[in-house]
Amino acid sequence: MWFRLYWPRPNLGPAPGLRTPMEVWQPGCRRKISMVAENSFRFLNTTDSLRSEADWDNPDRLRLWRYNLHYFDDLNAEGADTRAKWHRALIARWVRENPPGVGTGWEPYPTSLRIVNWIKWALGAQTRGGHALDAPALDSLAAQTRWLRKRLEIHLLGNHLWANAKALAFAGVFFTGPEAESWLRKGLAILERELSEQILPDGGHIERSPMYHAVVLEDVLDLISLSRMAPACFSSSLVERLLAAATRMLQWLRVMTHPDGGIGLFNDAAFEIAPDYAVLAGYARRLAVPVAEKALGAVEALPDSGYVRLQNARAVMICDVAPAGPDYLPGHAHADTLSFELSLDGRRVLVNGGTSSYELNPERQRQRGTAAHNTVAIDSQDSSEVWGGFRVARRARPFNVRWGEEDGSIWLEGAHDGYRRLPGRVIHHRRWILRLDGLTIEDRLEGRFHTASLFFHVHPEFSAQADDRAGAGFVLVSGKEGQIRLSIGPPAEFSLVHSTWHPEFGRSVDNTTLTASFRGESAVTRLSW
Repeated sequence: MWFRLYWPRPNLGPAPGLRTPMEVWQPGCRRKISMVAENSFRFLNTTDSLRSEADWDNPDRLRLWRYNLHYFDDLNAEGADTRAKWHRALIARWVRENPPGVGTGWEPYPTSLRIVNWIKWALGAQTRGGHALDAPALDSLAAQTRWLRKRLEIHLLGNHLWANAKALAFAGVFFTGPEAESWLRKGLAILERELSEQILPDGGHIERSPMYHAVVLEDVLDLISLSRMAPACFSSSLVERLLAAATRMLQWLRVMTHPDGGIGLFNDAAFEIAPDYAVLAGYARRLAVPVAEKALGAVEALPDSGYVRLQNARAVMICDVAPAGPDYLPGHAHADTLSFELSLDGRRVLVNGGTSSYELNPERQRQRGTAAHNTVAIDSQDSSEVWGGFRVARRARPFNVRWGEEDGSIWLEGAHDGYRRLPGRVIHHRRWILRLDGLTIEDRLEGRFHTASLFFHVHPEFSAQADDRAGAGFVLVSGKEGQIRLSIGPPAEFSLVHSTWHPEFGRSVDNTTLTASFRGESAVTRLSW
């Protein structure tokens, strides 16, 4: 209620003086180019132009596209120096055409990202002996920080509040004087508290999204870099905690990364939003943050966040035995409990559906639903009640999660109670057994139900067709390479369904989904290669 009802008056006073940094700013992760021409931008796989003042908040554009327009990520993207003239003009235009406190650009999250991007750009220019921000831009930057200080997203928490705190810390270090010190104290106080709350002991981010995990990891590395530039602004204990968090978070992201270098698509996750593991590890090495070099083991468990990686010489599986997220913040959760993704010989074969949109529409609801993931749906219901775009009502809670190795195989098992809300009070048990030549998945259901449906979403590079051997299931084929055979027993009603895979925002790729319906208490799926 406070956030909706309280509307502060913007403070447009002159900016404080600039702090003289003690060390040189170390550039972080370079984003991909998003400013493709003067006043023309490409976000979320859509290109559009900024033709008039009204276009900053054009309702015909997706809200997330408008958010990206106000982030100013291109200031610190690849080859940014060659677009410096465009960037300087764009900053001046933003100041002129976005009245204080009005529109998308002044919402706390885009304000936070823009503050950091402007400051990084200015610090980079100072390193090269220039001055990136003129007096009107500096005055605007201070006004944005004052506004943000009064609009912290305490009602959302999670990665939003973290981004707010990071922006206050950056502004507090960039400027000097009593006002800047107050921003710095507030930002660091929130970061101190949220570091313990949001980064779990196994290194995972509390919202259980590999994409947002990578976003927050980049933030942690940026803060370490900031502390190196202005060491007097940071306590040694906070720096030590940031270093320890970065090391754990890097290892977590490494475990959640497929052999192709991209993240597993669990909960809200897509490529091209956050830097991948290789880029973040490179940034960490430049900051002398320890990066694990030891090869991953056959079983890599992340017990606090709820993911387990199984791998052998040919296959890599990432399995979801995680809760939907923190009970107070499941907004980025999907109904994907006991789902998994599979890579074979370095290539993805079975994939979860991904995320292409944050719009509140049926497609967003479908992408969050159980049927968009490699798991079991009971009576066409979702394992967690996802609704409203960023809401979850009754949710699945995993239990009895165990793993091990025996007879040359590695295995993982667990159960969840997400279907106990249904009249039949169903419990879903699943066991994965990974061998060098195949994978067995045992699904067992306790309780009463009409129909259980298995879903296997095939990567677009593979085609699926009925096996020539009668009743043997399906064959997955990619080019002239070896085949993967998939069968389910006892006999089930098989079907091949056209579907779409969403590896990036604004992108849908045609693929095939194998579905099988069964009425008994158990089903065994066998993949061999």
